[in-house]
Amino acid sequence: MSEPAREELPPPPALESVDADVVVVGAGVAGAAAALAAAAGGRRVLVVVKGHAGDGATRWAQGGLAAALDPADSVTAHREDTLTAGAGLCGQEAVGALVAAAPGAITDLLRLGARFDRAAGAGGRLALTREGGHRHRRVVHAGGDSSGAEVSRTLLAALAASTADVWEHTVALDVLLDGRGRAGGLLVGHLDDAGRLCAVRSVHARAVVLATGGLGQAFHVTTNPAAATGGGLGLALRAGARLADVEFVQFHPTVLWQGPEARGQQVLVTEALRGEGAVLLDDAGRRFLPAVHPQAELAPRDVVAAAIHATIAAGRAAGGAAEHVWLDATGLGRAVLERRFPTVLAACRAAGVDPVSEPIPVAPGAHYACGGVRADLDGRTDVPGLFAVGEVAATGVHGANRLASNSLTEGFVAGTRAGRLLARDLARTGDPAGPDDAGDLAVPSPPAAGVDPRTRSATAHETSRGAGVLRSRDGLERLLTHLSRVAERPAAGPVRTLADVEAAELHLVSTVVATAALARAESRGCHRRSDAPQTRPDLARRLVLRLVDGRVVVATETHRMLDLPPQRRRVAPTTQHSASGRRGLVGGGIA
Repeated sequence: MSEPAREELPPPPALESVDADVVVVGAGVAGAAAALAAAAGGRRVLVVVKGHAGDGATRWAQGGLAAALDPADSVTAHREDTLTAGAGLCGQEAVGALVAAAPGAITDLLRLGARFDRAAGAGGRLALTREGGHRHRRVVHAGGDSSGAEVSRTLLAALAASTADVWEHTVALDVLLDGRGRAGGLLVGHLDDAGRLCAVRSVHARAVVLATGGLGQAFHVTTNPAAATGGGLGLALRAGARLADVEFVQFHPTVLWQGPEARGQQVLVTEALRGEGAVLLDDAGRRFLPAVHPQAELAPRDVVAAAIHATIAAGRAAGGAAEHVWLDATGLGRAVLERRFPTVLAACRAAGVDPVSEPIPVAPGAHYACGGVRADLDGRTDVPGLFAVGEVAATGVHGANRLASNSLTEGFVAGTRAGRLLARDLARTGDPAGPDDAGDLAVPSPPAAGVDPRTRSATAHETSRGAGVLRSRDGLERLLTHLSRVAERPAAGPVRTLADVEAAELHLVSTVVATAALARAESRGCHRRSDAPQTRPDLARRLVLRLVDGRVVVATETHRMLDLPPQRRRVAPTTQHSASGRRGLVGGGIA
């Protein structure tokens, strides 16, 4: 059956350009924090979001923010747990800076009006819970399991009261570069209520901050909202920046299973349930995590997700039909579930499951991108004037696997650091073109779509199949072949809608994830290869990706090894191979 013809839309008109000191793409925890800090320092700040300001992933976060606040805990222990979860690929400096700043971040959010939960009978001290990979209770939460919603409410209220301007229904199309290759602004498209580009405009700015969030919508099942299409990766690559660690996509172990036909964003069942005592059971009602890891249900997420995947596969091999395992929280009791987990309770009951009296069917789902645009904790990328903060950035904090509840903390810390840096020393740190020499900026036309939006569902299915919890060379090569065929289809036409923009974004996301995953011929952190099940010490190196003549080129980069003192730091020789979004993988793996 032939596909329906696409509506031919006229090109959007170009509007007069506008000027700003800083333009921020995204208004989640990282973007809002960056905008607030820059605006507080007197900078003219413009925030653009493709939907509403609260549409990103921040408000969906249930667990909380990790910070060593308990007297029995320490910054050193938080650092060690983060490095352990990161499986040898964390950047020590970035991790050390994050955990040291985490307690202050909680204080800053409280000053902005955040209402975090308090422990009963503890003199007003903040309530702390424990999640996977943490040896101590160090996760601050709000509303029981509505932590992200409270952080989002707090920051958006502060943003509304600030001098920053916010443009909603405005999608970033490309970073503008001056003749020296510095970021000098952004090409944006304004969207009408039907998601069509109704106008394009250039924003001339002295710095561009990418805070676009994650890429979960590239997968068949995800905890991420519709806005999580990985757009910041393409913006950065086309501007000349590099990506790092993109093969490490974290799959949350416990996503509410709602049947084999479930698509898109699904209900996250917070890890904090296991922190309070819930256990995972196979189809026969037996716990299986104690035999896998000493921390059992509180093992790092990559371990739990892989164990669930293996348990489901073993059940099928034995003739069963289960596509999920069970999370039993009945032992917590009604009072605890209603007080601590009202969001999970309501979502499960809406799906016909009552956690008070029955176990919850769960399976892994794409959740968090541990990699992204290569940046430091101040957001600085390879391109002067271009910054990346939050989930879109690869700062080295997460390495091969993110420690639970480090993401909101990192987003706030990195966003604040980037904003303060721009407020303090914008000209020296970026020194891109300003309004006086904006005429030198390259202002591209809206790019050709190149990818038919009608292929999006099939590509998400293939990405989950080939680059899901357990990967293999054959599966990844099949995925790259699919992506090449999609790209070689007749062009869908020029960009006219948000669907066109997102289809191209997601195609690129799947391409870079598959390319990096194929190159990493080992299992490490949340990257698992059935054909390379061991972790190889010689591959304790980052994969760094960039665009060269439209092709994705992969090189390796060595972090300072965890057992080496600073004076023995070294950089390994570069090894490269390449892939094309149109032709698939060309080179081999890591040398």
